[in-house]
Amino acid sequence: MQDKRPLAAEDLEPILDVLLETEFSFRNTGIIIDSLLTQSRDRQDYILDWVRRAGGAHVEIAAQFAEHVVTALDTMDQRLMEAWISEAMDAYDREGLRSALEIIRRHEEFLQLSHERHHGAVLDDEMGVLLHFVHGLSGRRLNIAQGDAAYTDTETIHLPHVVADMRSAEDNFQLYKAMVAYQWAQTRFGSFRVPLQEIVEQRADAERFLNLFHACDTLRLEACIRRELPGLYRVMHGLKTELGQHELAPAWQTLAAHLGEPGRHAREIPALIDRHGDDLPEFSPFCFQGVLRPKAVADVTAARLIKEKARFRTVLRQWLDEEQAKRRDERESEAQTESVRQAPDINLADEQRDEFDDAPLELLIDGEPVAPPESMQQMLTSIVQDLGHVPEDYLVPAGPGEYDPSLLQDQELNPDDVWQGSYHEIGAFLLPEWDYRRQSYRKNWCAVRERESPPVHDQFVAETLRKHSGLVRHLRNVFEAIRDEDRLLKRQLDGENVDIDALVEALADKHAGREMSERLFTRMHRADRNIAVLFMVDMSGSTQGWINDAERESLVLLCEALETLGDRYAIYGFSGNTRKRCEIYRVKRFDDAYDQEVRARISGMRPQDYTRMGAAIRHLSNVLNETEAKTRLLITLSDGKPDDFDGYRGEFGIEDTRRALIEARRSGIHPYCITIDEEGKDYLPHLYGPAAFTVVSEVRLLPLKVSDIYQRLTT
Repeated sequence: MQDKRPLAAEDLEPILDVLLETEFSFRNTGIIIDSLLTQSRDRQDYILDWVRRAGGAHVEIAAQFAEHVVTALDTMDQRLMEAWISEAMDAYDREGLRSALEIIRRHEEFLQLSHERHHGAVLDDEMGVLLHFVHGLSGRRLNIAQGDAAYTDTETIHLPHVVADMRSAEDNFQLYKAMVAYQWAQTRFGSFRVPLQEIVEQRADAERFLNLFHACDTLRLEACIRRELPGLYRVMHGLKTELGQHELAPAWQTLAAHLGEPGRHAREIPALIDRHGDDLPEFSPFCFQGVLRPKAVADVTAARLIKEKARFRTVLRQWLDEEQAKRRDERESEAQTESVRQAPDINLADEQRDEFDDAPLELLIDGEPVAPPESMQQMLTSIVQDLGHVPEDYLVPAGPGEYDPSLLQDQELNPDDVWQGSYHEIGAFLLPEWDYRRQSYRKNWCAVRERESPPVHDQFVAETLRKHSGLVRHLRNVFEAIRDEDRLLKRQLDGENVDIDALVEALADKHAGREMSERLFTRMHRADRNIAVLFMVDMSGSTQGWINDAERESLVLLCEALETLGDRYAIYGFSGNTRKRCEIYRVKRFDDAYDQEVRARISGMRPQDYTRMGAAIRHLSNVLNETEAKTRLLITLSDGKPDDFDGYRGEFGIEDTRRALIEARRSGIHPYCITIDEEGKDYLPHLYGPAAFTVVSEVRLLPLKVSDIYQRLTT
């Protein structure tokens, strides 16, 4: 019988010495031991297990947790305690050690925040819906990020981590939407065309002015939202009413009526404040209006204006060249052609229109109205939002020495800038990673980017088809037979032949006095194949040379065979260089035809860096699950076990990959691995299961084996 007596001090000390690495840190564990002596054996074991998990992140986190956990458990249940230490480990992943230790030391604040979360809305949970919501609104495309308050810098809407002002989680979510709508309205309806930063720097009453401006502009924006989004306005008004914020003082009511008139602009407000500011009582902010950060607005706007002017003039130059080329093709006489080559006169059509009008803008080229392409429309919209109009010097195309093609596309973000979060931007998929030491996920840990596999237009595919011409013919014949194969259906109500097994069972039932089944026949049926397969190809540096050649040859043969069979298939390569650079290379999407471009991408597949498999499996499982199919296969071609530069090797890499494969199976995917690693027999059963992998002993046999294995898996 297991001894359940509480651990004594002499038992706890060596355990903590190992968990907290006291040999190197010289940490005194006496206080921790004293607190643990007050606990039952089950509670001691529970705490020590979590100390061990916390140490998987950082030994200092484990030590601080061990010092505070007994006190925390006086006010927390185990579920909340686990959330507390998990939050600290997540903060360590996102922001570093200091943030994690702050959460541990301030466990009372975490408890309060948890109570708020129970009835509140959490930004992490609502982010996806809120992003879809704001992207559906007109004007400049805005991002959303966590901040210390609700505000916008004109490109990003910052929101608090938790909103808990309302009584229910649903109402708090609606409050999040109201905050987003209000910050959007500030950018859409010209709140920041007023140079607030310049004004407050010059005024002695800067704080009072800013508060009055914010209040007046809020009344103006409410009227704009009421006209543009009446349904959302009713929700916002309901939130104010529930919180008792719907009643205005008489002086504010008068001002609200004035500012609510159509056509009112934020630039009128400073003069109103100068005339009536002394007569206005203090304004109680509405629940959704947040705060103003004029310096952040000024900095972001100034940088954007410089960039957008240069970018717009560059795009305008390119577009005009294309338009003039079209016109030259339409002209027949040389004189007309020469007149087209003259510098065109460019103006904005309908310059007197309302600056808040959502209708697409048109340009006049030599007096003729022309609708610019969507990319230019977006820039024009953004410029008008900032300035209220398009200045004349913006309509001068970039000339010699000014044309910069790099401005036509966004610069690639620096994925190494992890702590500033720049790798969270558009173009990167943030995926979790399983940490077996913690027995929990590291949230948003891996930055995964998809990119096209660079095409190489050479003779590789043609040479492969010549080299394996006999095998190609054989595979086509085999796969044609699979495609045309009839399947025997048993226990049918009618058919060409009697089902002997069903007949024997039916006679036995009759002899026993039971009702005899009518399903006594067999018939042949040609069933439609409903299969989608994604080939996940290892492009790590270890595949250099003949392994890479064999992988590419295998893909060529597979494509030739699968085109005969008609199964839907996709091909992606993968590689990694730390968690910040998990690269996925698109070779063939499910909807892509097997054409010269795909053949060139197969030819262009080259070894890259390391083998961070977990992130690749998670991302490509998502890709595969977006495809409608009865059977989904994820087939990996690899030459070795998971391995990456930043400690993603050994048990850590194995366990994360195994967890990713478990996730894939739970979603209905059937994973399979084909490897040339002779040691694969040691670790692949743990990853894939005993019957879901094949070790190919000779690289030269890989092209034949891959096609043979696919045939067995799908028939």
